[in-house]
Amino acid sequence: MQGDSVWLTIVGLIIILSIVGLLITKKISPVVGMVLIPSIGALILGFSVTDLVDFFDKGLMQVINVVIMFIFAIIFFGIMNDSGLFKPLVKRLLLLTRGNVVIVCIMTALLGTIAQLDGAGAVTFLLCIPALLPLYKALNMSRYLLILLLALSAAVMNMVPWGGPMARVAAVLKTETVNELWYGLIPVQIIGFLLVMLLSVYLGFREKRRIKKRIEKGEIEETQNINIHKLVQNYVYDQEVKFPVRGRAKTYPFIRWINTILILVVIFLMLTNIAPPEFAFMMGTAIALLVNFKSVDEQMNRLKAHAPNALMMAIVIIGAGMFLGILDETGMLEAISKSFIYVIPPVLGPYIHIIVGIFGVPLDLVTSTDAYYFAVLPIVKQIAAEFGVSQVSTAYSMVIGNIIGTFVSPFAPAVWLALGLAEANMGTYIKYAFFWIWGFAITLLIIAILIGTVAF
Repeated sequence: MQGDSVWLTIVGLIIILSIVGLLITKKISPVVGMVLIPSIGALILGFSVTDLVDFFDKGLMQVINVVIMFIFAIIFFGIMNDSGLFKPLVKRLLLLTRGNVVIVCIMTALLGTIAQLDGAGAVTFLLCIPALLPLYKALNMSRYLLILLLALSAAVMNMVPWGGPMARVAAVLKTETVNELWYGLIPVQIIGFLLVMLLSVYLGFREKRRIKKRIEKGEIEETQNINIHKLVQNYVYDQEVKFPVRGRAKTYPFIRWINTILILVVIFLMLTNIAPPEFAFMMGTAIALLVNFKSVDEQMNRLKAHAPNALMMAIVIIGAGMFLGILDETGMLEAISKSFIYVIPPVLGPYIHIIVGIFGVPLDLVTSTDAYYFAVLPIVKQIAAEFGVSQVSTAYSMVIGNIIGTFVSPFAPAVWLALGLAEANMGTYIKYAFFWIWGFAITLLIIAILIGTVAF
């Protein structure tokens, strides 16, 4: 390895570990960490302020669509909430689940799996979190559990051919049809889905015990053994006090049906790829304002009411653009990826694809998805081939080991979107979800080896 690559690796690791560590310990805000720390690291490496501007421009291009989508999605769902659209839904969900925490967890995993059919994690979070978060709040369940279950179910479903990881693998392996790669992963995907369901049951009972302890300490009110109709009444009353129905829906209940149709149209446009999410939500927001509020003053007041939430996370995502731009354009991510390969002893050569797969989730915290597949995969493929390992087996091992960690990485804009929608903190989420996700990925990789999908 060249000296420059060593320095890029060292500084890159210091930057990433510093940001992740400070976020977990809540010593800095995401914007401060992702803007200042990478900038200082780039300057230490000898890059100029002009270079930083160029890095920011390129990083911003990676996240700008997510920023636009996030702003309009938050406002759009805020207006739907203003109209009282979600209150009957949550009321029905409470009655359907009977207030059972375990059933809610299972339902969350199922919804995450179905929503991820389009291969877009951002859409999964946009569809599921606004609908489920009020239910989680009503039952005193953790919002981090909500994100974790959606992340796991979406990650397993993300093995579909139209998902980003498989498309990248097909490009690296120069495979004509990505479907051929997917066929070998279908058994793993099915087993992964069953494992998510089992884990959701376990985490549901675990969450039930946590809630019970808080109730016994007097920190929260009883929600588990309470009469379900009383729970629904309490929820409805609480919502009417905190979030009264606003706009035309207050006078004309049929407006809620128009809002329902509008949501379905926006979702249809996204799922069918007729329009990108940012465009769909922008148009949806404009129509929602017109339908729900008759005067300009009312429309502007609702925009002002929802703007703080929308802009707060938009600022964080723009900061993430600076973070991604610097680490990508300076070559730090690629250097880190290659360094990981070089430190593996030669005696472990025949198992290099499995070793990298095992560390796939931690690598998601220090490399982007592009760096993992376009920088690491080619090198691992070449080394493994020298020991007679097929490139397909290498790819499967790396995909299974890494794809589960897609939605725990600060490099994934969809994760920031999920955190914003759930009003959650990145550091707390990593601390809560990381080892569950890593353990799940390793378990699935072992199963893939046992059933012969991954060979060595």
